Amino acid sequence: MLYFSRWKTTLIWLAVLAGVVFAAPNLFTQQQLAAMPDWFPKKQLTLGLDLQGGSHLLVRVEREDIETERLNTLVDDMRRLLRDDGIGYTGLSGNGLVGQVRIRNADDVERAKEALSELTQLVNAGLLSGGTLREVELSEPEPGLLRMTLTEEGLDNRVSSAVSQSIEVVRRRVDELGTTEPVIARQGEDRILVQVPGFDDPQRLKDIISQTAKLTFHLVDRSMSAEEALRGRPPVTSEIVYSNDDPPIPFLLQKRALLSGDNLVDAQAGFDQRTNEPIVTFRFDTAGAQRFGQVTQQNVGYPFAIVLDEAVITAPVINEPILGGSGQISGNFTVESANDLAVLLRAGALPATLTVMEERTVGPGLGADSIAAGETAGIIGAILVVAFIFIAYGFLGLIANLALIFNVIMIIAVLTLIGATLTLPGIAGIVLTVGMAVDSNVLIYERIREERRGGRSLVQAIDAGFQRAFGTILDANITTLIAAVILFYLGSGPVRGFAVTLAIGIVTTVFTAFTVTRWMIAEWVRRRRPKQLPKGLLTDLFSGAHYRFMWLRKFTFMFSAAAALGSLVLFGTVGMNYGIDFTGGSVIEVESKSGAANVGDIRGRLSNLNLGDIQVQEFGSAEHVLIRVQAQGAGENAEQTVVAKVRSDLESDYNIVRVESVGPVVSGELARAGTIALLAALFAILIYIWFRFEWQFALGAIIATVNDVVLTIGMFAITQIEFNLSSIAAVLTIIGYSLNDTVVVYDRVRENLRRYKKMPLPDLLDLSVNQMLSRTVLTSVTTLLALSALFIFGGEVIRSFTFAMIFGVVIGTYSSIFVAAPVLILFKLRGETFQAGMGSEEDEKDAKGPAPGTA
Repeated sequence: MLYFSRWKTTLIWLAVLAGVVFAAPNLFTQQQLAAMPDWFPKKQLTLGLDLQGGSHLLVRVEREDIETERLNTLVDDMRRLLRDDGIGYTGLSGNGLVGQVRIRNADDVERAKEALSELTQLVNAGLLSGGTLREVELSEPEPGLLRMTLTEEGLDNRVSSAVSQSIEVVRRRVDELGTTEPVIARQGEDRILVQVPGFDDPQRLKDIISQTAKLTFHLVDRSMSAEEALRGRPPVTSEIVYSNDDPPIPFLLQKRALLSGDNLVDAQAGFDQRTNEPIVTFRFDTAGAQRFGQVTQQNVGYPFAIVLDEAVITAPVINEPILGGSGQISGNFTVESANDLAVLLRAGALPATLTVMEERTVGPGLGADSIAAGETAGIIGAILVVAFIFIAYGFLGLIANLALIFNVIMIIAVLTLIGATLTLPGIAGIVLTVGMAVDSNVLIYERIREERRGGRSLVQAIDAGFQRAFGTILDANITTLIAAVILFYLGSGPVRGFAVTLAIGIVTTVFTAFTVTRWMIAEWVRRRRPKQLPKGLLTDLFSGAHYRFMWLRKFTFMFSAAAALGSLVLFGTVGMNYGIDFTGGSVIEVESKSGAANVGDIRGRLSNLNLGDIQVQEFGSAEHVLIRVQAQGAGENAEQTVVAKVRSDLESDYNIVRVESVGPVVSGELARAGTIALLAALFAILIYIWFRFEWQFALGAIIATVNDVVLTIGMFAITQIEFNLSSIAAVLTIIGYSLNDTVVVYDRVRENLRRYKKMPLPDLLDLSVNQMLSRTVLTSVTTLLALSALFIFGGEVIRSFTFAMIFGVVIGTYSSIFVAAPVLILFKLRGETFQAGMGSEEDEKDAKGPAPGTA
């Protein structure tokens, strides 16, 4: 395995060079990249909203709007068709999904059915879905009563079309704002995900996105005044519509719209030449211009109302016919609101209302702080890891560090190439990958030293060390990869970014460990022809250790059982501090514009808003305050009202730097998805272990992993650290790390079962754990160094996440030694199952083996 042909060497270093080339653009600014040659890659790593600021909105197309509009259209069509055929009717009405009418003359019922059958014809379901469907079904529940019912499949098709149309409208609106690289995509059946990096006015973005912008033109009903209509009963063909003034002014308008915004081809913000007030000018297409000209020509001297989203913007008197197809909308506009209205009109109206279900907004200043914190944590963590590995292994540590650097470069290169988004949890994924990459090298080096102590020559020991470590490393990394894949498919937002980074890191780790590291060691052997392995200060730290871990199993079992029981009791009584991802509600981080924030003043001001339970606390520094508002329990719009109230009350003295608002529907879905992700990852990993080992190992891994999960839950209950989506990622990573440790120990147990067939099982388990002790300690310390840097320097937002990871590393190391290994004794594991694995020479070694002694 130490021989590398020329073409293999070329391919290895071409892969590394490609990583360097594609990662390099991230070191330059956009201006510097523009000056580079055309052949040089220009693509840079996409930063998440938590790193560069911006807004994340999840909006839902309201099905009720589509149902209401569809029913109104159905009733109007029924009226039109019956009138066209001269059929007398009464009681035409619509309710829910049903429109019905009673035919006066029994002889006209069949003619009425034939006339209405036009509405029940099959319609095309669209290019993507294909086929046809029926949107309306006709029935006669009693003689003379005809009932038209909207079908569910027809409404589903309308909702799907509305989502597609809304995506295009939202995209046009966001593009008009001049933002760069927005993400606008369908999510599920009736939702749209909108992510706009770097946009520093989230409230304006919400207003732009959520406003329907349905523009219609109506004649004012002159048969009575609006006040008379309010006191009495307005005409059937008219309705009361209010203006946007404060207080609102009522208008009596004819229901039928003479013209709509569908005929607009342009809209621009401008200024009235007479008053110098902001206005919006508009221009119709040919058909709209003709219709607008006819309406204004026929109604000179009368008021003509312009209605936007069921509110009168203006109702000017038509002084003269407007024949050019253009006009203007005036009102109480500011320059910004006039611009926004022009954007809405140019982009077109939404087919239905969009309700904000989830909002996550990070100000650009906080994003810059997050980048700085992430860079600082990453640099310090890298220095600590590199220094520790060099101290531990000397020259071999230098080789491991070079492989580690190439590994991180390749991770960044792959993330850049596939267009993945790097988030704060993603940085945590890279830091964790650093620890796992070191683990692979430690496994290899420890195996080489073991083979050397067994009497092999240096070349043979190196060759055997790589071969025998490969299976262990593969098993250990696959368990974590399974967790990452399931987390990606079942997670959302930053959690998916963490999963992507971790999965890529696992693949590059295996590649660098078995190609780059092996090539460098092979080249060192070929050039220097050494006689002995180089040593570091910690090389022989646990060499020849004979600790009797199994002797302690009764005490560790009792401790683990008591701790797990205590954790469950705490979970059931005290409970966990669930974040808004699971409970719904709002989290708003504010920064004082001058000096330290006054927590008492903020609490007093917000208590007058009648928002329920409000928690206010310092967050990271004296200038920053975190505000938590309980779920309002009145739907998604209520959560948005909370954000608007807090913003308006505090924005004079505080900058709003971060907003997270989750409605009740999304919070319930996130809770279910998180639980399913946890159980699915656990199940998949255990199936893999069962497949690779035996049922005793799978059950042992189940017990150890469940112990880790339960103790982690207890930790969250004791500390009351917020449990959110990132915590789910942390728990899944803890599972992966714990199983990684467990699999490494189990792999050595399996090997020793084949080698020492007559050794008592407790002694064999002690031997296996002691043989892997150096690797276990070195890997844990390395990972803890990286995570500690992230915990101390990574910023407040990610601190709870990294604390959970640190706890997981400690408890995972404990369980792999004191739970996973001794539990095999309870299952009466025997070596007969593993007879076929080793060569006859090793099988003939001392049957009793090196019996472990005391510590």
